[in-house]
Amino acid sequence: MRLSLILTLALAPAGANAFDLGLPVACTLGEDCYIQQYFDHDAGPQAQDFTCGSLSYDGHNGTDFAVPTRQAMAAGVSVLAAAPGVVRGMRDGVADFEPPAEGRECGNGVVIDHAEGWQTQYCHLRQGSVLVQPGQSVALGQPLGLIGQSGMAEFPHMHLSVRHNGVEVDPFALGAPSCGKRAEEIWTQDIPYTAGGILQVGFADLVPEFDGVKAGMSPAPLPPQAPGLVAWAYLFGTRAGDEVLIEINGPRGELLSETVAMERTQALSFRAVGRKLRGEGWPVGDYRAEVWLIRDGAEIDRAEAVLTITP
Repeated sequence: MRLSLILTLALAPAGANAFDLGLPVACTLGEDCYIQQYFDHDAGPQAQDFTCGSLSYDGHNGTDFAVPTRQAMAAGVSVLAAAPGVVRGMRDGVADFEPPAEGRECGNGVVIDHAEGWQTQYCHLRQGSVLVQPGQSVALGQPLGLIGQSGMAEFPHMHLSVRHNGVEVDPFALGAPSCGKRAEEIWTQDIPYTAGGILQVGFADLVPEFDGVKAGMSPAPLPPQAPGLVAWAYLFGTRAGDEVLIEINGPRGELLSETVAMERTQALSFRAVGRKLRGEGWPVGDYRAEVWLIRDGAEIDRAEAVLTITP
């Protein structure tokens, strides 16, 4: 996964008494994990992230650090304490991928109290992965559990809530009266804002089911007699009006080039194009699928996949 369109925002420097947060996940943003949703800064029924972008939903009170697929979740990505403190509470035993009981929307999680009225909460951890107990002191970066999909979660991620004196705040724009305003961020490292991107590109012999794409599809060889040649793209943060350009080039040159318009704003989306087999078989050799996500005429992200057809 390679996510481009990175916007570095000019934010006010952290104050002397600011609370500092480290990255709460053991992965590399933009490579094997990404931020799916931010804190909602819209006071009405709509939603805006701190840049006035669309990576949020109405009433969302935290930051969602996500992995692209359930396969990536199963491989295990640690959730880390974002600051030193004392565990106030924890829960484990909530099943992943199942609707939660009332009052368990957070799923498996941990709450940590920090100095000067600060608190962090980590939700949707994988069942059976929580490593800490109430009353336990934890250090910055200490593993708390694994990213999961327990509780009210539609994709594998960890939801981080940050509170100060009981009030939920946005760690990317502390105290901002509305989106787009200069504000203080409290991260100890630069976390670029990525306005959407391509999570995965692949080949198949027919259009795959979206559930299969979200689960994680491993590259598979195709025979020359495959009934079809399909290139698919798994995306996040797409907006109405975005365009997805998909090209397939084979050993004899360009096989197809199609642009698909995105009709609505979606947190996660999936598009595929392809051709049916004509003749006795696909020419042997390398096939390359290239995908561009385009917004307002500008490239947001670009990714590719390669397939080799052998005799």
